[in-house]
Amino acid sequence: MKNITTLALIAAAAATASVFADGAVAPVADFKGMGVGIGAGIVGGCAVLGAGIGIGKIGTSANESTARQPEMGGRIFTNMILTAALVEGVALFAVVVSLLGINK
Repeated sequence: MKNITTLALIAAAAATASVFADGAVAPVADFKGMGVGIGAGIVGGCAVLGAGIGIGKIGTSANESTARQPEMGGRIFTNMILTAALVEGVALFAVVVSLLGINK
């Protein structure tokens, strides 16, 4: 496998050298803003992943609490929904902020 990779790199270098053999200068790449989209995707993904884990833990705790005290099930459910909505709101805010950062 190493031989194939090495051969491919040598072939790519030879092809590049033959393209610029006439003395022409290679075009200068503009690296401004490179990777901003990837960074925004990573940030948004981490925010959604964290929110998913948090909401899962909220649901787990609510189920355990309801199993221990069934008479408090209604209040536990209400508090669970409220807390999950707040966590989801924070995650949505993080995704929006990461997507707004692309335009800068």
